[in-house]
Amino acid sequence: MKELIYICLLVMICQVRKVHGQSVNVTCQKGQYPPDPKTKVGTFVINLDLPPEKRWAELGAAKGPQILYLIAGFKEFVTDWGAAGQALINFVDSKGGNLDDTLPYPFAAEIKGLANAVGMNLGEMVLYNLFYEFFTVCTSIVAEDSLGQLYHARNLDFGLFIGWDIKNKTWAITERLRPLIVNLDWQKGGKTVFKSVNFAGYIGILTAVKPQLFTLSMDERFNPDGGFIGIIKWILGNHNETWMSFLTRDVMENATSYAEARTKLEKTVMLAPAYFILGGNQSGQGCVITRARESNLDTWEMRNASGWYILETNYDHWEPPFFLDDRRTPAHKCMDQMGQKNAGFAGIFNVLSTQPVLNKLTTYSALMQVSTGNLETYIQTCPDPCSPW
Repeated sequence: MKELIYICLLVMICQVRKVHGQSVNVTCQKGQYPPDPKTKVGTFVINLDLPPEKRWAELGAAKGPQILYLIAGFKEFVTDWGAAGQALINFVDSKGGNLDDTLPYPFAAEIKGLANAVGMNLGEMVLYNLFYEFFTVCTSIVAEDSLGQLYHARNLDFGLFIGWDIKNKTWAITERLRPLIVNLDWQKGGKTVFKSVNFAGYIGILTAVKPQLFTLSMDERFNPDGGFIGIIKWILGNHNETWMSFLTRDVMENATSYAEARTKLEKTVMLAPAYFILGGNQSGQGCVITRARESNLDTWEMRNASGWYILETNYDHWEPPFFLDDRRTPAHKCMDQMGQKNAGFAGIFNVLSTQPVLNKLTTYSALMQVSTGNLETYIQTCPDPCSPW
């Protein structure tokens, strides 16, 4: 087992070094939009007028087998680590459901309803919804075209270090996640409140647009004082902090302006650090909010970035990115090469389709336009040779 791990790490590091050495001379993609229609993600309606435990019944039934397949893969990965891994699974299955009772309304009831619809252990469904607080590696962009139209786009990369398949050169969990990607149309009274991109079964928000008001994406922020500390505090009974996924859900449901959304994202005490990338509906409205768990470290305005776009990966913008994970430099190069006159779905999708912005962890690319409320999501795969992250 140890030998296999070492081989995996060696293969990945060699690939990363190879790609990293080429990153400065990266060739920005062109003509990638529109992609193959088969990669376009379908839409489900989430009716917020229904009781919380019934809102996810249709989606849970439709995607239940794929959710169970994903969880089975994660269990295989954990049990490969021996008795401790099996003990963790046993604990989640027997005690994890108790954590659901501590979650605020309506999330506890929604998770219970999902577990029932899928036919899944409640503890595992709770864990499934915590999953995304820790393993998302992303690239987010807000851009303004020469006419003042605002666009928000992102790649969501997920599954880092969770099961590298040497034979197929893929991440096992990432491969199982792609069939779970859905667009959600959240409605009240038969009218759209907001739209989001989700992995089926996840009730929080990572990528969303509130038509004519604002757009939002979340990028993981790696920090020693990270989300695991927040979760331990929650388990021990300190419920004064907010789950990131529940905060973003609250913002999308209830905030009525860019300013209100920004204030909530800046000031709410959270369980995990994060980057919030927020776009508005007026010229110049775009920012990256760099959050510690208990405070806002920085709000970086688009006008202080490039002027017409702002870009975030998974590192504080005032610090250089980790040298083995520099998606920032290639993304900036391609955005600058594209230019403001070409800002839009086609141009930005080309940027998101350029390696290493596109890599083996990339599950989807999402494109949002606030003025129209348009959300397009495409499943992404990275052809070899390709960086594992």
